[in-house]
Amino acid sequence: MITDWKEKIMCALECQKCRKALKAQDERILSCYDHEAICMECKKEEEQRPDYAEVSQKMIEQCTIDVEMKQSDPGSYCYCHFYPYKC
Repeated sequence: MITDWKEKIMCALECQKCRKALKAQDERILSCYDHEAICMECKKEEEQRPDYAEVSQKMIEQCTIDVEMKQSDPGSYCYCHFYPYKC
């Protein structure tokens, strides 16, 4: 996991999938596939993929190992893949 993730994605100015501009008050969420900030519309599309359940399960397991167990998940990085946030 990246160590400077907050700087990179918490206030992303655009969705990394569709390139839609994101304002500070817009909700965003992290992709379970590549950990990039995406808009809620792209998250809905991501959730429809046939492998989403498997990918999201593996992502949270690995995130727990990589981040939570080593660093106590500073800033709730793992949870930002499932709960929308604003800048």
